[in-house]
Amino acid sequence: MTTTTAGAPGTTDRATTTAPAPTADGGRRRVSARVRILLWLLLVMAVALASVAMTTRSFLMRDVDDRINGLLTQETGEFANFVQRGGDPRTGRPFTDAGRLLTVFLERQYPDADEELIGLVAGPGGAPRQIRQPHELPVALPLHQDAEARRRIFAASASSGVLRRPDGEIRWAKVTVAQRGREPDAAFVVAFHPERERARVNSMARTLLVISGVALVLTVGIAWAVAGRILRPVRVVRTAAAQLTEQDLTRRIPVHGHDDIAALAETFNGMLDRLERAFAAQREFVDDAGHELRTPITIVRGHLELMGDDPAEREETVRLVTDELDRMSRIVEDLLLLAKAERPDFVTPEPVQVAELTADVYVKARTLGERDWRLDPVADLEAALDPQRITQAMVQLAQNAVQHTAPGQTVRIGSRTDGPRLELYVADSGPGVQPQDTEVIFERFRRGTARRGARGSGAGLGLSIVRAIAEGHRGHVRLDGTPGGGATFTLVLPTHRAPEGDPP
Repeated sequence: MTTTTAGAPGTTDRATTTAPAPTADGGRRRVSARVRILLWLLLVMAVALASVAMTTRSFLMRDVDDRINGLLTQETGEFANFVQRGGDPRTGRPFTDAGRLLTVFLERQYPDADEELIGLVAGPGGAPRQIRQPHELPVALPLHQDAEARRRIFAASASSGVLRRPDGEIRWAKVTVAQRGREPDAAFVVAFHPERERARVNSMARTLLVISGVALVLTVGIAWAVAGRILRPVRVVRTAAAQLTEQDLTRRIPVHGHDDIAALAETFNGMLDRLERAFAAQREFVDDAGHELRTPITIVRGHLELMGDDPAEREETVRLVTDELDRMSRIVEDLLLLAKAERPDFVTPEPVQVAELTADVYVKARTLGERDWRLDPVADLEAALDPQRITQAMVQLAQNAVQHTAPGQTVRIGSRTDGPRLELYVADSGPGVQPQDTEVIFERFRRGTARRGARGSGAGLGLSIVRAIAEGHRGHVRLDGTPGGGATFTLVLPTHRAPEGDPP
């Protein structure tokens, strides 16, 4: 008979993987993202490879058991068929002697390397006599040398079983031979020693685990290099962030490729741009605010130090001091308003009828000064605006027009649409704005070089507030010249509302 050999994974000693010791950073122990990625990869692959190895071993062991069971069934089936149909070659008749039957049958069999075919015939004292072919087995104690094992198998009532011995397990099956109506006086036994088959499976399992371990090491090494290359921009971001200070926000990260890491670097660079602008604006704001507040404080202190005992002089001093304090209060309120403009809730849009809003602004602006106030055509549509902020900006522009015009001069207020944009404007007929002042007048604490009339009490924050309100609505403020002379300030705001009619 031909023996086929199967292989399966075996058991190995448990391996323990120790993670690299994390480094101390700022009093906290941290593990880098690269190490965490490698540890998770190592864990997942180790579990996967071990599961594959153990599952493969289980399947191969089951194949070995199935092959042994098939072999035992085949051998016993052949003997049973021989008992029913075979005849003694000497007489040509059926066998009448069990010993002769077993001898003839065994002479025609060729057992596998780990298989024993034995005939057992009952003898005196309960010890069965055995009949076998000369056959050497590579096991410590074969069945034909173990009388106690043969006795137990012969006496067993079952037709198959497993005999576990200190010298090795035996898988067996038997067919009894008995005269009609009498107790069995002989038996044919097929015994298989599975140790070598299982050793081959375990050897294959160990080989599979070794190959898996080598593959795991190579994979981890490749993953370490790849993870380092992928995470290199992240380390650059971390290094750049650690080196950033309030005095140096000029560092940027080089962007390579179009993956998520490159997007992270671009986002970080954009954040640095915003931070740099914010810090620059903050420094400029603090410098300008300090300079602007220093003047009224100096005036107040000087008048108080020179104030005499004359009641008229004291009254004048109190008036001047009160005026400067009021101006300081307005500066502080404007500064607080500009600081609030950085918050997301600075404007609260709601559906507003633009025509009504423009008319309300016109009514309120007429009380600012004796001017020729005129209401131009208005846009007849509904838009999402913050009516209080828009009114505040338009009134500030009207106040600015009053400061730059003389009594009786014309100031016009109106609104219109320009495609998807809404424009609300205040146009005056004053001297206009010098070209060199066009860009600076919207900055904090900046005033134009040519102004009509007295200096006034403004601190140069009004147009900054107007710009902040426009930008809070995702729009901007535009300065144009007025036909015939003067300046036109326009709030250009986006709107998604379709106009119900064109302005005349």
